[in-house]
Amino acid sequence: MLFFMLQRYPNIKHAVINDINPDLINCYIIVRDYPMRLIGALHQLEDEYLSQSTEDSRKDFYLKMRETYNHKDLTNIENATLLIFLNKTCFNGLYRVNKSGMFNVPFGRYEHPVICNEEIILADSALLKNVDILNGDFEKTFSYAQNNTFFYFDPPYRPLSVTSNFKDYSRESFDDSSQIRLKEFCDRIESAGYKFMLSNSDGKSKDSSDDFMDSLYEGYKINRVWASRSINADPSKRGKLSEIVVRNYKETRGDFVFNQQSELPIASEDTLKYGKEF
Repeated sequence: MLFFMLQRYPNIKHAVINDINPDLINCYIIVRDYPMRLIGALHQLEDEYLSQSTEDSRKDFYLKMRETYNHKDLTNIENATLLIFLNKTCFNGLYRVNKSGMFNVPFGRYEHPVICNEEIILADSALLKNVDILNGDFEKTFSYAQNNTFFYFDPPYRPLSVTSNFKDYSRESFDDSSQIRLKEFCDRIESAGYKFMLSNSDGKSKDSSDDFMDSLYEGYKINRVWASRSINADPSKRGKLSEIVVRNYKETRGDFVFNQQSELPIASEDTLKYGKEF
């Protein structure tokens, strides 16, 4: 969403992003402030990885880098480099940690992954120049709001089932009490006169009686949109399912287009091309 907005609307002069994951935020800062050093480190790691002659040796190399990353005796550049490397070589680009905060995603069997994409890193670095990058709880962002502020929330999605909860994105879990606290923060935003959009899972896509999100955001505008899912150990469970998009403002021109066959809206072409795939 951030990169879509900054590309689509050059009149935006200032943006703030925040996340609870310190490694992700460090990576954003390195991309913004030290792109050439990051590119050099990634090329070196990419060359070493691709020089491995067998899948077993690439797997051993991956596991060694994963162990190094988890020990955290790293500079900020090294930490960002390994985060990107693991993302490009792990199973399905998944990010998951255990309760101790250790990254535990298994090896992905890709023959020629692109680990260093110079063009994207440099383009992202340029877009991030006027972006404040924060690390912490979502509520701390309120102090940055002023005038015509727009909030977009992409929280850890509420699991659709026990088996769909793939553990955690950070060592701090985001359970139903956190979902409720986020909704109360949205109420605060609404009371202050700011606009917000939030995406989350649609419990009704698996269980028609699951009213948790609908009840929680009762009084706000809720749209259901199609989303593609590629991360599942069972290939038969991959594919499209609905998600919810919650807003406190009227639908604007071009927000959604409708799929006549499914009677569910899908994200517009521009959003699918440049932004978060709803």
